Amino acid sequence: NAMYYDPLTQTVVDYHGGLADARKRVLRMIGDPAARYREDPVRIVRALRFAAKLGFEIEPKTRAPIAASAALLDNVPPSRLFDEMIKLMQTGHALKSVAELRKHGLTHVFPMIDVVFGPKAVLGESQLRFIELALQDTDLRVAEDRAVAPSFLLACLLWDEVLHRWQQARSAGGHPFPSLQDAIDTVFNARIGDISGRGKLATDMREIWMMQPRFERRVGSAPLALIDQPRYRAGYDFLRLRADAGEADVELADWWEDFALGDDDEREALLAAARERVAKRVPRAAATARGESSAAPRDDVGDDGAPSEDGAVSDSPVKRRRRRRRKPQGAGPASDNQGGGDAAP
Repeated sequence: NAMYYDPLTQTVVDYHGGLADARKRVLRMIGDPAARYREDPVRIVRALRFAAKLGFEIEPKTRAPIAASAALLDNVPPSRLFDEMIKLMQTGHALKSVAELRKHGLTHVFPMIDVVFGPKAVLGESQLRFIELALQDTDLRVAEDRAVAPSFLLACLLWDEVLHRWQQARSAGGHPFPSLQDAIDTVFNARIGDISGRGKLATDMREIWMMQPRFERRVGSAPLALIDQPRYRAGYDFLRLRADAGEADVELADWWEDFALGDDDEREALLAAARERVAKRVPRAAATARGESSAAPRDDVGDDGAPSEDGAVSDSPVKRRRRRRRKPQGAGPASDNQGGGDAAP
């Protein structure tokens, strides 16, 4: 649909009927589409991205060769396809872009998208909801001209696979944190591979994932240390999405929001409630271990031997309310939070 603008005469030069197509909201390839796709197969992906971004329909002759030409994408370097995937996910129309890929049967071009939205995807309702919320959040941030970073969205896309491998290792008797590290390495190597910027992506995604079990510990100095982490905000927003999708405890996410935004007195009240909760549960777990109760014990001891608290603190003396007057210490600028730079949404 190429058109040109002459700033001297202030006229639009339209050799290919692009203005008429734009009025009809039609996306048309200039020249022979099949030949254009052979010249550069990535044009297939770009056509779908433009259609999603603009809300245009792909013209029938432009659409017809896509299925037969899709195999040409196998010869495109993975790093280039990865860049195109990031554009699909972060131009403000991620959900529509995924819909276009599914409509044309091209999710397999991007393994990270295919594992979630492909025909063989086996995600449960909460896991799929988690991904959809992450895409919606990214689209909203782009619309509001706020920063986004690929590490956060990719961490969301691959979380179910990481979680599955982690749970398998735990079931086999693996130690929690080493098991999570191994799961992360396996999934990252399989899905990301050797691409440009891999080191930065690996660091950011690992920090987001490794932070998730740390949110379960709400006693001692652990909460204060966690909110001082540079990537705390990314990890928290990841937890918030998990809670909104029904995968994590909503009260856990609420507790951390109150703690991060609270003053010293409010934080101490929240910590006191968490300590009281653990104090009630540790004797119960010990009694269970002695066979005095049939109730299943819970993980009341952290990985370093310190008590951990992974339940809801519903009896907190702090009245539940949303406070947006201050940001967490590790949050960074409010407009740069969604995984951008050293902070995330």
